[in-house]
Amino acid sequence: MPAESATLPRATIPEPLAFETELSGVFNGETLRYRAVAAETYLRDETGTATASFFTVAYLKSQVQDISSRPVTFIFNGGPGSSAQWLHMGALGPKRIVVPSEPNNAGAAPYPIVDNELSLLNVSDLVLIDPIGTGYSRTLGEKDPKRYWGLLEDARSIADFIEAWITDQRRWNSPKYIAGESFGTTRAALLADTLSNRFISLNGIVLISAVLDCQNSRPRPGDGGILSYVAFLPTYAATAWFHGKVDRNGRTLDAFLDEARTFARTDYALALIANDQRLNPKERSRLVSLIASYTGLKESYISQSRLRIPVERFFKELLRDRGLVLGRLDGRYTGIEPESAGELAESDPTFDGIGSAFTAALNTQLADLGVRMQRPYLPLSSTVETHWNWLLEEKASSGGGYVNVIPYLGRAMRHNKHLRLLVTSGYYDLATPFFGAENALSQDGLVHERIAYTYYEVGHMIFLHEPSRVRFLNDVRQFVLAGVGRSDQ
Repeated sequence: MPAESATLPRATIPEPLAFETELSGVFNGETLRYRAVAAETYLRDETGTATASFFTVAYLKSQVQDISSRPVTFIFNGGPGSSAQWLHMGALGPKRIVVPSEPNNAGAAPYPIVDNELSLLNVSDLVLIDPIGTGYSRTLGEKDPKRYWGLLEDARSIADFIEAWITDQRRWNSPKYIAGESFGTTRAALLADTLSNRFISLNGIVLISAVLDCQNSRPRPGDGGILSYVAFLPTYAATAWFHGKVDRNGRTLDAFLDEARTFARTDYALALIANDQRLNPKERSRLVSLIASYTGLKESYISQSRLRIPVERFFKELLRDRGLVLGRLDGRYTGIEPESAGELAESDPTFDGIGSAFTAALNTQLADLGVRMQRPYLPLSSTVETHWNWLLEEKASSGGGYVNVIPYLGRAMRHNKHLRLLVTSGYYDLATPFFGAENALSQDGLVHERIAYTYYEVGHMIFLHEPSRVRFLNDVRQFVLAGVGRSDQ
């Protein structure tokens, strides 16, 4: 892959490029004509100087009589440092890549790229956004790209783009949705609040594989935090169930996970609070046995780990006896490593299995849309993540706590009576555990009756499993339709 370049020199700043194509397709049984507009949108400072170029691909229904009745959904992945290629080519765009529904490596090209008949285009226009430093999006002139690489900086820049886009497209009065995956859900919470402060109200947010309060999903061994261990235990249970490492007799997966949730937030959480020093040997032995029954791990390992199971170790430990390592993004996937005695995985078998297929599909789609750029498309940028500013305040405060964007999301919901959330989670997601999202969204300040939850037997990327992909897209479609046909009563 060519070396990353996040900034274009001042002397080379051209006019923004746009590539437009007229197309037609059948989406959820409805035939419609639409425009695909792959384009740069320049952000400008107070002097009118272009500072950054957002590259997006918009799919817009043609010949709409009343544009105010046509929803538009702004879509992004996460990272930070990821382009939108995963949601673009896996779930929401009019074309999609076909990878094995079962957790098998997709191998090398050629890959099947087919019409995505379940795309949401029949109910909403779609705008796929590559944040600055990803895809083709770059800073311009001598602007430092790091000015856009942070929690607040990122939310402001994408709010700037959305405001510019709805102005240019005359879509201020259209229903507006955002859909974010992974860190994109963190972004979505901050973006909803930022847009609200600019009097741009959203109709709905689709949170895909949510991470909203990092103390529930980002373990820091040794810092005394316990909530992440609690949050991951039901995902360990689901993954152990999938791989046949726990007793399934007389149980369904959903019933088993309800048991795991209850154990995690009661006995397990209390045990972690007590720590070894305050647990008597009999109670400790009982807990070790229960944890083993839910996670599929050996009792000796759980005891040696002092009841705490860091997720990075779980990847290696669950199937160590089979010489296999688990996928982080999807615990259904497994890989073989040079040796099985280590503590940490060499790579993520999920990305190993699908990364090339998605990258090939996105570049093929852009070529088919006539896109010709003089710089490489960056599906993922480690540079962005390395330089990311994780502060939620303008200056550092003491303590260095976990990132929690629930207060921002709650404020946006309280200030807008029509803002609804659809929270979609995969049971085998070892990156953003479903119970972590549930725990985060149980906090005060949110409008809980406007939050809906759906679950799928897949990992982080819900569209990798065909039955889950179909259910997920139908769930999102109904979510959008419910907002369009809402009642104010």
